[in-house]
Amino acid sequence: MGPRGEWYPRLKAGRVVMAAQLTVRRSVVVISDFVEGVDGPFPAKRMPSTPAHANDPHSFPWIGDTGKTREVEVAGGYLERLPLALIAAGIVEQAEIWHHYRGAGEPPFRRESPELARRAFRPDSETPPLASAEMADFVRTFGAPHILVVLGLGVSRELLALCAHSVIIYNSIDAPALRVPHEVSACFDLVLTGAQWQSDAVETEHPGMRTAILPIGPEFAAVDQFRPLGTNKDMDLIYVAAAQPYKRHDILFDALATLPRDVRALCVFGYGEDGDMLRRRAHEQNLSIEFVGPPGVSVDEVNRLMNRARFGVVCGVDDGAPAILTEYMLAGLPVLANTELRCGLQFILPETGRTASADEFAAAILDMRQNASHYSPRETVLERWTWPHSVARLRPIIEQIHDSKQ
Repeated sequence: MGPRGEWYPRLKAGRVVMAAQLTVRRSVVVISDFVEGVDGPFPAKRMPSTPAHANDPHSFPWIGDTGKTREVEVAGGYLERLPLALIAAGIVEQAEIWHHYRGAGEPPFRRESPELARRAFRPDSETPPLASAEMADFVRTFGAPHILVVLGLGVSRELLALCAHSVIIYNSIDAPALRVPHEVSACFDLVLTGAQWQSDAVETEHPGMRTAILPIGPEFAAVDQFRPLGTNKDMDLIYVAAAQPYKRHDILFDALATLPRDVRALCVFGYGEDGDMLRRRAHEQNLSIEFVGPPGVSVDEVNRLMNRARFGVVCGVDDGAPAILTEYMLAGLPVLANTELRCGLQFILPETGRTASADEFAAAILDMRQNASHYSPRETVLERWTWPHSVARLRPIIEQIHDSKQ
């Protein structure tokens, strides 16, 4: 991590001006799940000024310009916002997102900015927690990052052992607090959870393990990525969620079936196998629903679609704390959430929305349609849950873990 005084970031409007000529490249790696081969969803665009050797998939990634200053913006999806927030706070200087890939050839190294890059490794099998001899060899060759963030179904104990001196952070991004075997989760230094019951479950499994209720999706929100546009609202509600059963679109559809057909909904699917089925059901029941996707659309387009609606809904039960909770709110939309949502209800305050059970959802939709303008969701998120607030809570925990490992 290095001495605290060797780097002095200056925060302004969600950005940080970084002094160049850095001699220490503190690093964070976020390990996600699968991407497809060379033709798969690798969204990064190569920077024209990227040095040629940065395109070498075997080069160590901590590359930056010298003799200049540059701004770091915290934006993107939940994979990007946490590491960029760590950079903006001065905790690290460089970040990478590592994927496992399957199918065709290896996706090429991608540098999205001087601070953030992506690379992919072939897993040994597709059985979680994922093991990759390629990834382990890379760490042996180039060293472990200062901070390792593991998401979802996890990685092998062997890789975590190679990163034993790193600060190892885990977030399941789902309703189970831990989605990995005991011998793997025992390697974690900190588990980010989405609700108190998840922290309690971690304590039961690993007494004394550090936890923090800081779900990375809604907590590390970008300030202006989602925002009000002042455009016409021709929809009553919007549900941005994968077309998958656990998102419980059936609760929304059951409610809409009992309501007048002038209640209009917009369903936006990034991915998922239920899209065709949900379209058929809406047609058969003559529901007033407009569908977008899959495939997904850009962040700017999602923001435009949100601005067509008066409020957003979250219908899931067995779900993690979805990032969409605060994304709706930053776009100026209050949220109607299922009372049974297992993670994330702490974001539903009198200023940001309300909850309702499945049986009450229809009545709650009518209430929200009438009273959506009475809420102040964006102001509340800016006061509580954008990335500067969350990284300020995370920093002292990281420092304590780092100091304990010296």
